[in-house]
Amino acid sequence: MKPILPTLAVLAALGLAGCQNEPGPFLPQETTKYSIENTEKFILMDRPTQVSVTCTGLQERVTDDGRLEVVANVKNRENRRIQVQVRCEFKDDHGVSTGDETPWQTLILGEGATEAVPFTSMNNLARKYTVAVRQAR
Repeated sequence: MKPILPTLAVLAALGLAGCQNEPGPFLPQETTKYSIENTEKFILMDRPTQVSVTCTGLQERVTDDGRLEVVANVKNRENRRIQVQVRCEFKDDHGVSTGDETPWQTLILGEGATEAVPFTSMNNLARKYTVAVRQAR
């Protein structure tokens, strides 16, 4: 009977852990064609967007005045029109926020559509960034 108790305890723990509803952020579910480094720059803030949205690419460049410019290709994975909100948080070399966050902007994506969403930092401190997507509110 003793070998059964540890097994039951493990199964119960796994069952309870599976029932918890964890808050975001989440990385995209599907495998994409860009590097692991880029996937960490794109996060999904809730479960519905994890199912409905993916990023097909991130482009970044530094403008002539030293500001970081980012374009995120946001794709609707659903067979219906969806409405989400997207924003970008710019960070310094160490990954610390520079205090430069774009406001949430509403994005309406048609069935299977991909939209290129541009962001530009307000100052030349930004070297890294995170693009976040959530359900429209």
